[in-house]
Amino acid sequence: MSALDRALRYLGLASGGDGDRPAERLPRLPEARGGALLGARLSFRGEVSGEGDFHIAGRFEGDITVTGRVVVAEGAEVDANISGLAIVIGGTVRGNLSASTRVEILPTGVLTGSLKTGSFAAADGASVKGEVWVEPAAARAGAVDRKP
Repeated sequence: MSALDRALRYLGLASGGDGDRPAERLPRLPEARGGALLGARLSFRGEVSGEGDFHIAGRFEGDITVTGRVVVAEGAEVDANISGLAIVIGGTVRGNLSASTRVEILPTGVLTGSLKTGSFAAADGASVKGEVWVEPAAARAGAVDRKP
């Protein structure tokens, strides 16, 4: 067996000779909600959209539109417009937010920009600089049904 074959087997990229495929041995990310994670040592510039949650621990610049929750971890930096079911901020966010259910700013969270949501909470120590629109889902539904 060549050194290359041994290295590939060690990394799990080649068959071990017993007929198993390497992809079956590699660890898989959890797909419970079909989400994604941007790690603390990663940065990304662009657009993220889709179904599921998006967790950011690193640096992100662009636009985010997901059907699930967006979580910005403590220490993360985000320059983006964000739209999702719910948004939790523990890091720094510069941009406009839209969450159909809730926006929550944790004690370490910093938001500079506007937000629209059905429910809003900012913990002691959180920083919010911008406009905040809170309209509970029941009020939004009732407003549509009312006639002048």
